[in-house]
Amino acid sequence: MNSIIQYFSTIPSRDRTLILAGGITLFWLLETAMPLFRFQYRKVRHAGINLFFTLTTILVNFTMAFVLLKASRLTEERGLGILALTGALPVLVKTTIGLLGLDLIGAFAIHWLQHRFRALWRFHLIHHSDTFVDTTTANRHHPGESVFRFLATIIAVIVIGAPMWMVMLYQALSVVTSQFNHANIRLPESIDRLVSLVIVTPNMHHIHHHHVLPQTDTNYGNIFSIWDRLFGTYARMTQEAIHYGIDTHPDAAEHSRIPSLLRIPFQPYRPPTGGKFEFSSQDQQVR
Repeated sequence: MNSIIQYFSTIPSRDRTLILAGGITLFWLLETAMPLFRFQYRKVRHAGINLFFTLTTILVNFTMAFVLLKASRLTEERGLGILALTGALPVLVKTTIGLLGLDLIGAFAIHWLQHRFRALWRFHLIHHSDTFVDTTTANRHHPGESVFRFLATIIAVIVIGAPMWMVMLYQALSVVTSQFNHANIRLPESIDRLVSLVIVTPNMHHIHHHHVLPQTDTNYGNIFSIWDRLFGTYARMTQEAIHYGIDTHPDAAEHSRIPSLLRIPFQPYRPPTGGKFEFSSQDQQVR
């Protein structure tokens, strides 16, 4: 455990980049070899759009990183947060508590709020507008949403009292897990039911990207599936019945062009239509 702490206390930017790129490459290859849906799309162009939003997220995080560092140092220096109350518990137990807390507050809670408040949803729906969900979709976040998520992470760090090495560990796990559960793959049902008791799987998260309610408001989890089960937002659905996208923005001119996606949060609000539009049979086909 000490070696993990030491590594993530001083993890270089190069290694963080390799984790991001390595995860995308691994799941890109897997979904190319054994896709859940055989999408009729230009995969590289689609990836380019989502990687643009990956870069904007990195820029936001880099710009605000000093705030996160100060928050973590402040909690350690003043003995703030839940971890300060855990006393002499083993480091592994403290780490588990910390990772669970960071996931609950910094990922699950803000995700849930984005679906409940219109001002936040306007930004988050860019993530849901992707009609070809694959591993690159994991990083498709409007810059405005990236700010909200970063602020949630800061709150989580203060409440938990997480040291910076733990934040770095959580973010590394979050990147890879998110790429995994967005990937255009499907686990065998028997394996999925076992793994999804702890970790959010592709089978589970794909449902969250179904184009209409109530599925859109289920399976909010990022790393740990426990939160959806605990708060009653867990759902299952046949993978073949899933259609990606969001029913308020079915026009490809809106959801597949970067300028249009950047403008969406500032346009007049559109209430859900109940999915009353047609999907082309060529959009997605089960393998």
